[in-house]
Parts: sequence; C-alpha cells; structure tokens
Amino acid sequence: MSENSTVHEFTVGLFGIGLDTYWPQFKGLQQRLTGYTQQVADRLERTGVRVINLGLVDSPEKAEAAGHQFRRHDVDLIFLYVTTYALSSTVLPVVRRAKVPVILLNLSPSAAIDYKSFNQIGDRTRMTAEWLAYCQACPVPEIANVFLRCRIPFFQVTGILENDPLAWHEISSWIDAGRVVHTMEHNRLGVMGHYYGGMLDIYSDLTQQCAYFGGHIEMLEVDELSDLCRNVSSEEISNRVQDFRETFDVQSDCPPVELERAARTSVALDRLVEIHKLGSLAYYYEGVRNAENEESISSIILGTSLLTARGIPVAGEYEIKNAQAMKIMDCFGVGGSFTEYYAVDFNDDVILMGHDGPGHIAIAQGKTKVRPLSVYHGKVGRGLSVEMSVKHGPVTLLSVVQTADGKLKLVVAEAISEPGPILEIGNTNSRYRFALGARNFMNAWNAEGPAHHCAIGIGHISSKLSKLGQLLGMECTVIS
Repeated sequence: MSENSTVHEFTVGLFGIGLDTYWPQFKGLQQRLTGYTQQVADRLERTGVRVINLGLVDSPEKAEAAGHQFRRHDVDLIFLYVTTYALSSTVLPVVRRAKVPVILLNLSPSAAIDYKSFNQIGDRTRMTAEWLAYCQACPVPEIANVFLRCRIPFFQVTGILENDPLAWHEISSWIDAGRVVHTMEHNRLGVMGHYYGGMLDIYSDLTQQCAYFGGHIEMLEVDELSDLCRNVSSEEISNRVQDFRETFDVQSDCPPVELERAARTSVALDRLVEIHKLGSLAYYYEGVRNAENEESISSIILGTSLLTARGIPVAGEYEIKNAQAMKIMDCFGVGGSFTEYYAVDFNDDVILMGHDGPGHIAIAQGKTKVRPLSVYHGKVGRGLSVEMSVKHGPVTLLSVVQTADGKLKLVVAEAISEPGPILEIGNTNSRYRFALGARNFMNAWNAEGPAHHCAIGIGHISSKLSKLGQLLGMECTVIS
C-alpha cells in the first residue's frame, strides 16, 4: 500500500434498527437489542477496522440524523444490523444520505428459539418481547423491496450472531473487499513511456479506470527516471547490489557491471515512486538513439520486482489494466504477479504461465533467481531478469477487462500451482492446473475477452473478488 493511501482511514458505519413503539410496550427489549448491536460492533472492530456505531435507529427523525452522521464520518461501507422488525422509513433516509454500499446483517441471536422454555413463560407480553428479539428476518423483505425500488444496491449476510463461522467469514470478506475499494480510491498509478505498439488488447480508456476504481493516474517521463539515475551515488549502488544478493538468488554468470546497472536504476525508481507518491506503475519504452533512456529501461527488472514485492506492483508493456489487477490482488494480501500464457503441457494437462519480469518475489516458491539475458525478446536491450515460480498450492487469476461497450469487468479463475519442470529462460514461469482441464479452461477464459495479461495471487479468493465487483458496480465472471 502506498503511503498516501493511509492518510484516509478505511471506516465502516454500523446501525441497528428497531421500532420506537415497542420500547414502552416491552421492558428491556431496547437494551437487549442495543447489546446485540454492540456485539456486532465489537466483532467488526476485531478485524482492525474503524467502526462508527450509531446504535439503534428507531424513527425517521433518527434515520435522517444518522445519514448526516455517516456522511460527517466519511464511512466507506455501512453494515445495517436488522435487530427486530422496523419500518423501512427508519432505514431509507440513512442510506440515501450516506450514499455508500450497504450490507444487510440478518443475524439471529442464536440458532433457534428454545420453544419449550418460550412456551412456558406464561406471560404473553413477555413472550412477544422474546419473539421480537428473534424477529430479524421479518423486515428484510420490506427493506429489500424499498432499496430495489429506490435503485440502492445492497448485499446480505444471513446467519447467527454467535458461533456462526460461515456468516462471520462472509462479513470479514465484505470488509476485505471494502478495504480494497478504499485503497484503489486513493491509489496513485504511474504510467511511464508508451504502449507496446500493436498490442491492441492492452490499450485502455484511462477515464474509465478512474470512473470504476477512482484514484489518480500520473503521467511520467522516462527522462525523469534517467535524470534520477545520474544522481545515484556509488555507495547507494553498492548497498543495493548487496540487497540484491540477500534478496535474490543471483546466479554466478551475472556480470558485476549488470548488477551495478540494475542497482542504479532500482535506487532511482524508489525515488521516482517517492516523488510522485505512487502505489502502482505501468511502463514500457523503446526510444530512438537515446542511450540513457535505453540504459534505464533495460536495467529496470530487479528494481521493479523489489517494488512489486513491497506493495507497489509494476506491470510491463504499459499494461494499465493489469497494473490495476496486480494492485487489487496485492491489496487482498495475496500478491499479484504479472502473467501471460506460455504454453500448454497436454501430457500433464497443465498450462505454463509467466512473463519476462518483473515478478512478485514475495509469493515465489523459494528464492527468485537472477539471470543475465543477452537479448530481451521483442524488446530493446539486454541485462538481468528474474526467474521464479509462484508458490505451490492454490492460486487465483484476475483480469481487468475492457468490454466492447467501453465498460470494465473482472474475470477470475482459481487454480493450483504445481511443482514440475519449467522453462529456465530467465522469466517467471509456473505450472497451473484448472478444475476444467487445460483445454476447457483456455476456451472459457478467452471467451470473456480478456487482454493476454493477468495477475496471479496465492490462495483461492474468487468469492472476495466477486464481492469487490459488487461494491464497485462491476460485472465479475468466475471461470469454474
């Protein structure tokens, strides 16, 4: 996460609902429901999120005031805890004013009413009060009806307040997705150079990127990076070379001059990121008869790999959509390595995928190798590159896709990163097995029209990415 994104703290709003008519009728009910709402607040706070808990909203007047309070606290997401029956008129003003996504929590105090004890209470007023404490499901259709008619998006979690891992996993996933939305909203994406000419699939509408994800796109010049390279000291170069040797598995055939070249550019890249407060970067450059710029770009892979590993993902070939995908995956804490198809191993029914650097070395299987290349295929220059496989185990693929009508959507798939032979060509390279099989997966994935790049992270997080799409108002297709 870039430093600037921490200035604005991710904040969720919480309110319970009830009907003020009940309180004088049923002694203790209001306090009991307030206690349930506080239990939800306590559980939310355990995730490390800032919670604005407004307690019970039980009248249209309180609802109007609550909407203003949420606006003043700049909440990113609202959890509406349905504590008992409540009029929809006590809900609508809150969310209309707040104008952020709403998660309906339909959480019962326990798995079921104790019917025997309940029916032995004897006092029907007390019995009604007990029933109303379990009446969470009653107003949900009314609230959903009103939200739909008012075109207010909402999402639901149904379950039990205590001892329900499934429900609280869902709630936690909504919080994780909300955090990613928040980070993307404040992210500064740098774009340096120009598109790789002729890769029509990677050309992107930058305004649409801002419309869906928010954030800022900073246009950068390669000349600035080259200028920063001029001012890197010999001591800084020596220290960075030492960092390389500690971080990477530097192969014995890597020339010292190439390590020093990569170190100079790496230090300069860090300064570029600091100057522009970048949270991610997409770049590509060829240049004509400009030795300094060619020097900068051809020595960039180790530096961009270090940046990617520390939460500032870098995508080559000016693949802006994939820089966004990589940032999303990194925000979920699962990495997000720059990837494309390499080949299909039909004997083992796996797909080989990777890319010429950078790689997300924080999710590598073992230490990432550094190898010298006498030529960068399809690109200018020569120098050092990284060779790694993504950690063996479950992985998730994400592509940010621009559709024919100019919209953005997410395409997601889950796979297994498996051990086995790879192409030792100085590039990232992994073997992925898909539940559909290699043939069917490729057909299904490509049918969604993604660009030829995607981001790969560790773990299976398709459900979280689906929630992210819902919060952003983006279609999310999961290939399974």
